[in-house]
Amino acid sequence: MDAIVYLGIGVILAIIYGFVNIYNDFKKYKNAAEATMGQVKVAMKKRLDMIEQLLGAVKGYVRHEREIFENIAKLRQGIDTADPGKLGDIEQESRTITGSLLAVAEAYPDLKASETTQKLMEAVIDVEDEIARHRYTFNNIVQKYNTMQDTIPSSLLAGYADASKMGYLEFEEKIENPPDISVN
Repeated sequence: MDAIVYLGIGVILAIIYGFVNIYNDFKKYKNAAEATMGQVKVAMKKRLDMIEQLLGAVKGYVRHEREIFENIAKLRQGIDTADPGKLGDIEQESRTITGSLLAVAEAYPDLKASETTQKLMEAVIDVEDEIARHRYTFNNIVQKYNTMQDTIPSSLLAGYADASKMGYLEFEEKIENPPDISVN
């Protein structure tokens, strides 16, 4: 009789332990996703800073530069409160600005040959890679988090963990018709 009681208590404790681990996993993945989203936002702001510096370097060659500076400021403000869908829109707009500035640099050989312009273009590309890495990490975390909500037994605890599906970051991978910025 005592063995059955101990076995019953052991099973109950194992179930409780399992549920606590599942609950903690929901919180762990949600926190990791939020932290990674923060890294994406910081990298996107850094890219806007690089774009702004690149705009300063190509200033005399660009039409509507004031408009571009204003657009960059608007994009920077929107990053903080943006959800994954809105970040995609901001991403697309900043890529469009980047593409047009790189096209300007490409069109003027003396500008393209400038060491400052080259370093800024390389910095923009480096930040693009950083954003891609953070986005990849974020989407992997979100996949695990969302999968937990669809599978048993974790789906049984999703409501208790206040877990709801998270959206993926879906950015365009390439600027349409990117200019050649290779150093000749």
